[in-house]
Amino acid sequence: MRNEVREEQLQGISASREADAMIPQGGGSGKRNIVAWLKRTDLVKNRWSYLLLLPAIVFIVIFAYFPMVGIIIAFEDYDPIAGMFASPLIGFENFRFFFSSSDWIQVTLNTLYLNTLFIGTGTLASLLIAVVLSELRRGWFVKVSQTLMTLPNFVSWATVALFSVAFLSTDGIINNAVSAMGGSAIPFYSSPDVWPAVFVIIRIWKGAGWGAIVYMAAILGIDESIYEAAKIDGASRLRCIFSITIPLIKNIIILMFIMSIGNIFKGDFGMIYPFIGDNSLLFPTTDVIDTYVFRALRSFTNYGRTAAIGLYQSLMGFLLVLFANWLARRYAPESAIF
Repeated sequence: MRNEVREEQLQGISASREADAMIPQGGGSGKRNIVAWLKRTDLVKNRWSYLLLLPAIVFIVIFAYFPMVGIIIAFEDYDPIAGMFASPLIGFENFRFFFSSSDWIQVTLNTLYLNTLFIGTGTLASLLIAVVLSELRRGWFVKVSQTLMTLPNFVSWATVALFSVAFLSTDGIINNAVSAMGGSAIPFYSSPDVWPAVFVIIRIWKGAGWGAIVYMAAILGIDESIYEAAKIDGASRLRCIFSITIPLIKNIIILMFIMSIGNIFKGDFGMIYPFIGDNSLLFPTTDVIDTYVFRALRSFTNYGRTAAIGLYQSLMGFLLVLFANWLARRYAPESAIF
């Protein structure tokens, strides 16, 4: 594998030298050399593809990179009337507000713990759905199943939380079933220990089917002749899954994992708050950075402090992405993002 990567690097260096050799060094043929060099560049050869990509690039630059100027708010005593560039700088005072509190360790650990559960269980569930559906031979059943599994993704978390009351309340469906079997009712809304499991189950129900689309597309790209050759050699379906399917989509799995790591410090406010709200009894396991910031913003209305916490989340997520990508480059170079 490393030899292949080395060969690709050498080929890239060789192509770069060839392109550099065509750059004019002077003389009357300079203009012709420039034209020939431009024609060989990827930007010119694939200009129509880049043109199709241009609207997405403009969108990302405007809505993702330009707003980064607002990072300065994290270091200011921000005054909406004075504006971002006229507000007084106060250094790291906004960060001190968060890190000097006694809750920052708890909300950070809760955020990491819940997101680790979501990433791990979500990846396994999506992968399982993709493999099972790809192994089924009935086209109509696969299409209907995939449609039904992706529909929950389009239901808002507020709606899910509203309907969950019918299941999780003291006289809800779950407690009625438990009582009918002779068990004791579970006080969901006063028992913080059960909520990580509840969130994982609801998260899988809502997002696993949607996440399986990427893995199904990767599985469909595998050459069928590989499976046919394996079956001729006597390989079972289970053997084909673990020896062919999983190894050949390993790069996609690692790539999706690295992309998920970037949001591991982002608590899913849209999911957690509709269920928990301001129920302090459940904070020990469900209070994440985003819900903590929301309550702080309601109490203090300090935009600089919320910007500081947001910068902390983004910076830590960025560092974790770099670390995960470094691991990928070391052990599976073809799976790394860069």
